[in-house]
Amino acid sequence: MRKLLAALYSALVYVLFLGVFLYAIGFVENVLVPKSIDSDTSGSVAISLLIDAGLLALFAVQHSLMARPGFKRLWTRIVPLEIERSTFVLFASLALALVCWQWRSLPQPVWSVDGPFAATALLAVSWAGWGLLLLSTFLISHFHLFGLSQGFSRLLGHELPEPAFATPLLYRWLRHPIYAGFILAFWAAPRMSMGHLFFAVATTGYIFLGIWFEERDLIGQFGDRYRQYRATVGMLVPKLRLAWSRKGVAH
Repeated sequence: MRKLLAALYSALVYVLFLGVFLYAIGFVENVLVPKSIDSDTSGSVAISLLIDAGLLALFAVQHSLMARPGFKRLWTRIVPLEIERSTFVLFASLALALVCWQWRSLPQPVWSVDGPFAATALLAVSWAGWGLLLLSTFLISHFHLFGLSQGFSRLLGHELPEPAFATPLLYRWLRHPIYAGFILAFWAAPRMSMGHLFFAVATTGYIFLGIWFEERDLIGQFGDRYRQYRATVGMLVPKLRLAWSRKGVAH
């Protein structure tokens, strides 16, 4: 029964995550959702910025705290190991849903690209960013990243492998293509509002902070192998030389 419940729990959490993530794409892109990042709203700029900053800070704290190895060691004394990742995904999805639900829009324009070719090109870059991050999750085991592999492991009688170190495809040129995809998606906007700009600046700052924490953990786990990888492969843009071709990113 525990095996079945763990599998069901991980599946339901994944469905929730998928729904929230797809809504978040529409939220950022201002398409197909009832409330987007630029939906008109009343209220002062200062209050809106305070609320938005609080929402993003809540997401950042939850995401960073629950991703740390030390927290995981304590957390798995309460939460079974096979659903630890799904529980992280659940809390992250709820925090992201709260951002989309309670966001206070600031639709005042910062820049607007009116030329049809340039505007279309920027939109294409933004959507390419979403595609880049989605592809990158599959390169490092999408279903493990979002907890499904762990949740179904005991039910299917599979032993979860130890964290490996590999550089599949994009990871030979970029250490963090998922984060690069987010940055492209957030910044490539033909019409940038004040609220969207605040969102882009805050999330980009958090991405750099998250990279610092993540790489510190990877060095602690893989030592000189990751140091060599970091020295050779660009963080968010490729370095102007041949990328390190040996195996080297954790998944």
